[in-house]
Amino acid sequence: MGVLVSCAKPVYYAPIMLSLPNILTILRLAAAPGVVIMFLYFHRPAADWFALILFVTAALTDFLDGYLARKWKQESKLGAMLDPIADKAMVVIALLVITGFSGMDPYILLPATVIMFREVFVSGLREFLGDTAGTLKVTQLAKWKTTAQMVAIAILFAKGAFEHYHGVAALSTFVAWWLGIIALWIAAGLTLVTGWDYFRKAQPYLGGPVP
Repeated sequence: MGVLVSCAKPVYYAPIMLSLPNILTILRLAAAPGVVIMFLYFHRPAADWFALILFVTAALTDFLDGYLARKWKQESKLGAMLDPIADKAMVVIALLVITGFSGMDPYILLPATVIMFREVFVSGLREFLGDTAGTLKVTQLAKWKTTAQMVAIAILFAKGAFEHYHGVAALSTFVAWWLGIIALWIAAGLTLVTGWDYFRKAQPYLGGPVP
């Protein structure tokens, strides 16, 4: 009895964790502490400019990695897990830096506190729900919330850079300050709404005994 031998070349697939969308997400996660490093190793305003460029570049990958993952059918559990972590790390660390350099200005401190509280609360809620955390799917409003946060932070980083110059930059500093404050309060409002929405959806799973 003869044996059939296939001459077809084997097809090798790159590990899903090395896909470009996942690499972009990992780089975005690494960029979060990079914002702090800019202020540790560079003087202002160079540090402000470098932090702004790094933050905006990382924020753009937030939209690019998801788009590429869907287009190339490379969506993975690793990417789904790392994506929100990278977003939260970027936002929280950047807000800590901005709040510190603002001298704990209440116009920044209050919305920043709301945003950071919500991020910790929702993360804890997802961890508690475990396997049922899938019920807390990311909504379109939550995506707008993230966009508003990143826009506000980028504007406030730009304000930090402008304030070291004179002349026309003085007007730019004033405009950037108020635009950043307005955007940050809008982001805080969306943050509260989406946080309440997640809590409402989780309520059916919070009434029973601890598993």
